[in-house]
Formats: sequence, structure tokens, C-alpha cells
Amino acid sequence: MAEKVSRFSRRSVALFWLVLVAIVIGSLIYFEQVALLYVLATLALVALLLIVGFSDLESVGVEDLE
Repeated sequence: MAEKVSRFSRRSVALFWLVLVAIVIGSLIYFEQVALLYVLATLALVALLLIVGFSDLESVGVEDLE
């Protein structure tokens, strides 16, 4: 299968998402929407716990890291 060439590196994409999330959080704090911020934080934590809970970490070996 041919490898997909991306225009942006993984680091650039991660920085973009970081800045976007920081702007959203800053806007919610500025407009005093703390209740909405609590709900979004709770949903993000639930999503993270589901990802970790359903991940298959036993099959990951040292040789798979390359």
C-alpha cells in the first residue's frame, strides 16, 4: 500500500489542536461559561477513559515501536 504524504507534520497538527482548544477554553472562561466548561471537561475525561479502557495494551511489544 502506498504511504500517504501529509502536508503537515504530526507536531504541527498537534500544535494546531492545542491552540484551538486553548482558544475555546479561554473564550469560555472570558464569557463566564464555567458550567459549559465543566460539562466539556467531564465529557473529555469520559472519552479519555473509554479510549484507555478499550485499548489493547497487552499486544503492544517493544518491537512494534519502530
